[in-house]
Amino acid sequence: MTSSSPVATDPLTRTLRRVHRAASDLRRGVPVLLEGPEPLLLLALETAGASGLAEYLALGATPPLALLAPVRGAAVLRRPIDGTVEVAAAVLPPALANPAALRGLADPTAPQPASATLAMVDAPEGAAAALALAKLGRLLPAVLAVRPHPDLDLAARDLISIAATDVLAYPGMEGAGLRIVASAPVPLRDAHDSRVIAFRAEGSAIEHLAIVVGRPEDEAAPLVRIHSECFTGDLLGSMRCDCGEQLRGAIQRMSEHGAGVVLYLAQEGRGIGLANKLRAYTLQDRGLDTMDANRVLGWGADERNFLVGANMLLEMGIRKVRLLTNNPDKIAGLTACGVEVEGREAHAFASNEVNDAYLATKAVRFGHMLDE
Repeated sequence: MTSSSPVATDPLTRTLRRVHRAASDLRRGVPVLLEGPEPLLLLALETAGASGLAEYLALGATPPLALLAPVRGAAVLRRPIDGTVEVAAAVLPPALANPAALRGLADPTAPQPASATLAMVDAPEGAAAALALAKLGRLLPAVLAVRPHPDLDLAARDLISIAATDVLAYPGMEGAGLRIVASAPVPLRDAHDSRVIAFRAEGSAIEHLAIVVGRPEDEAAPLVRIHSECFTGDLLGSMRCDCGEQLRGAIQRMSEHGAGVVLYLAQEGRGIGLANKLRAYTLQDRGLDTMDANRVLGWGADERNFLVGANMLLEMGIRKVRLLTNNPDKIAGLTACGVEVEGREAHAFASNEVNDAYLATKAVRFGHMLDE
């Protein structure tokens, strides 16, 4: 039997693998070492279990800091935070060093911990990357950070390290290396001549789909819609949004036209994930609108990355489109990523009394063009 040397992996793929594993470890309640001028051992607040938390605290050489997004930090610290602050940092008091209290610090929809004084301090270097890594894991951007003991043996504990610079650079790498991994005809009720193409990037487990009607590649500028997956709207028929109508309406319109592509991106809830979208719904039921609910959870108003959709189109050989959208950000996003938007096709649907406020927020605060 002869042995062969492993095939070399390109640097981009290695980086993507490490970023995805680091984000996955945070989701599983496993510590991650963030490399930088000031190494930080991280643990996500919402996934910290009792045994994992005790082990994590034993690995630290400094008192733990709670790193929070500014809006959430202001609520927890009960004080305004300057608009220039990227991350709110506070020393974690021993009274809050338990899983239930940590989840309450991270999640405004969870039972809140008993009153305890948190002392705000300057955030360590790398704090922004720490929250960004939690977001990549679709977790609330709230983590613990400690300086690790100098003799910490990562390999012995099966822990991974990731460079802070790689985490911050991830949005620009996310769409790189996307390739077609599967394709099959899938006749649809409203478009019999259709197929679904699955895309995946090297080093990533995330799959994005293209729903292709007819032969859009034969058109100079085919109809294209960028559609972020919406479990509640697309599958369940939720009345809280207009996603289901937009998806089915786009497919029907493309079928009537003869061709088109729906890019079905794995970016649920404007990129915050399904669990966080449900949390946002809870906050909306308490009186917040879509934008403010996301911000109270620590997320931006829209966390999607349209570079992914642009690269899918380019991989399919489509470089010019007529975009089926009401969102000017999608036009700007595709254009910035090298896809020419020849024109915009309006794509609005009537409200249903349940989603009146949701649609109004899209128009007034997100700038969606719904009055055409």
